[in-house]
Amino acid sequence: MSGTDYKFEGWLGYDPSSAEGNMKWGEFEPKPWEETDVDIKITHCGICGSDIHTLRSGWGPTDYPCCVGHEIVGKVVRVGSNAEGGFKVGDRVGVGAQSESCLGRKGECKVCASGNENYCPVHFAGTYNNRYLNGGKSYGGYALYHRAPSHFVFHIPDEIPSEEAAPMFCGGVTTYAPLKHHGCGPGKTVGIIGLGGLGHFGVLWAKALGADKVVAISRSSRKKEDAFKLGATDFIATDEDADWAKMHSYTLDLIICTVSSSTMPLMSYFELLRLDGTFVQVGAPEEGLPTIQQFPLLFKRLKLTGSLIGSPRDIREMLQLAVDKKVKPMVQTIPMKDANKAIVDFEAGKPRYRYTLVNEQHL
Repeated sequence: MSGTDYKFEGWLGYDPSSAEGNMKWGEFEPKPWEETDVDIKITHCGICGSDIHTLRSGWGPTDYPCCVGHEIVGKVVRVGSNAEGGFKVGDRVGVGAQSESCLGRKGECKVCASGNENYCPVHFAGTYNNRYLNGGKSYGGYALYHRAPSHFVFHIPDEIPSEEAAPMFCGGVTTYAPLKHHGCGPGKTVGIIGLGGLGHFGVLWAKALGADKVVAISRSSRKKEDAFKLGATDFIATDEDADWAKMHSYTLDLIICTVSSSTMPLMSYFELLRLDGTFVQVGAPEEGLPTIQQFPLLFKRLKLTGSLIGSPRDIREMLQLAVDKKVKPMVQTIPMKDANKAIVDFEAGKPRYRYTLVNEQHL
């Protein structure tokens, strides 16, 4: 099918019920080969909430069959003659949530030229459930092999184990990028809402970037001990701490909200911010955000914004920060053959705090 001596096979979703643990193993056709591409023998792939949303068509109709997974780690098995990055067969590499922008294909748009390919307004191909400029369909990493344009493939430092590197390529950079962009560092107080796969990375990066204060915000105190292990200096349990918004009013410069909920207490979160504070939404609830009341924005000059994954530059910086600061996410490994059970457990909130699927035959 692919012009290689290896087959592209993986877990395919054929309808919304696949999100309930009903993916089927099968063969698929990768994007037509181009000399700017790299083929990867997948060893590890993280599970991301985006996988579940996509499998069940939660963010819009999915182009079935769909193989999800955009936290891919593996070994290079084929390198195009015009590939970027100096990759060689055998190199350990990773791929994140984006696989293509217009950069170098339809002329450099100003957004791509500025190093913000993840916001390209001309063309954005996700690592799965999208279409490439050459017409091919993108299939993700719950699979044996993956083909990707080399611009969105990354060398992984030797110091980072593969099972820990995998979830950094989406869950990690989704929180790293807004923290870096909005000036997280010495002199800043930062809140991270939600202590799941994204939120636990948020706490790790805020600490690594040197924030004076890192506040983990969750509904209950069940994860409080973990939050402090990750580097939090304070913890707010919104369902347990009476008058929590008033008690912590005007204490934070920056909040990263990782939860995907249309019923979260958004206005109370705004109360935590200081004058000129920034609230960044990275969670994407299928039902949309709660209604916003304007007065907190007016009276504190607040900035309400969002952030989408990260650019290639962000990913490289994040990986180096992980090495420099010895960042260690909390990851549980699961055999790739058990992917159906893993996504059900993931949706039930069982990971502490990220699942990585492992192709044991490729280790």
